Amino acid sequence: MTVHDTQNPESREDALAAAVDAVRSGDLIVLPTDTVYGIGADAFTPEAVQALLEAKGRGRDTPPPVLIGDHAVLLALATDVPDYIEDLTEELWPGALTVILTAQPSLTWDLGETRGSVALRMPEDEVALELLRRTGPLAVSSANRHGRPAAQSVLDAATQLGDSVEIYLDGGPARLGESSTILDATVTPPEIVREGAITKEQIIAVVGDIFTAPEPEPEAEETSAAGPDSGAADGSETVDGTESADGTGTGEGAAATAGEVSVQEAAETEATDEGSADSTAHGADATAAAPAAEEPSTSVLDLPSEPEPTAAAEAPAETPLSAPGAQEAAPTGTPAAEDDGSESTPG
Repeated sequence: MTVHDTQNPESREDALAAAVDAVRSGDLIVLPTDTVYGIGADAFTPEAVQALLEAKGRGRDTPPPVLIGDHAVLLALATDVPDYIEDLTEELWPGALTVILTAQPSLTWDLGETRGSVALRMPEDEVALELLRRTGPLAVSSANRHGRPAAQSVLDAATQLGDSVEIYLDGGPARLGESSTILDATVTPPEIVREGAITKEQIIAVVGDIFTAPEPEPEAEETSAAGPDSGAADGSETVDGTESADGTGTGEGAAATAGEVSVQEAAETEATDEGSADSTAHGADATAAAPAAEEPSTSVLDLPSEPEPTAAAEAPAETPLSAPGAQEAAPTGTPAAEDDGSESTPG
């Protein structure tokens, strides 16, 4: 066990070199951070991580967080990173915020029973960041025995951990003296699992209130649920509206719907109206024919207004040669009834 002073610029380089060698050898180190002193090991050496847990008196059910020296390392170690985490780390890193994320499944490390997650932090300490840039990610936990107060100085750490640590880096008294805030981003909404130096209000100030689950939108759901029904109802009305595009087929469409007249019945009814002397039916046709005379472009789907067949019936008394024209007009109306019926039936 050796102690190296990192406060003196002349001895800092030797101190960092000794710490890097210890990490690469699988040994434990104690390093200063911006919160409290930490005990660290190479995150990718399972034996070193196990030695860290034993030095603290912890089991594998309490895996240590991982400290990193650069923002870009976060995306190399974690996956499915929410946007708000990227915003938080951009604003609050380096700093006293630890984020729990889903670990990259391809990583060959063993931090304990992590259940596929990893806790990451970038400390705001010059010595720690320089060390991390040389060693890569370190598994780091507070430098104390489990259940004891976190170490505020290298002496506190050495008193609790003793010879289990190879290199102690002395950076003076801990600057903040308070542990980091741990934010679990693997759940929705995210949860603060340990309150620390970063407050909930500070997090909200950066990314808004991410801790409140979004309320369901019943109105939107009801609208979308009612949409198809409403569309079906409107669809039947739209078909009727299409039939009455010129304003004359609306009444007939409603009567056909109310009476549940089939396509064949509609055709028979039309044929009866053409050949019947019933004054009521003839009057209805005459009434319907009036607007048709004003608007020659009557829709082919307009069933009740059939002025051509009536005119054709009266034409033979004046001009016998017009009878064939009337016979041609009658078949023209029949497909219209069939077309109309075929379009109305699906609606």
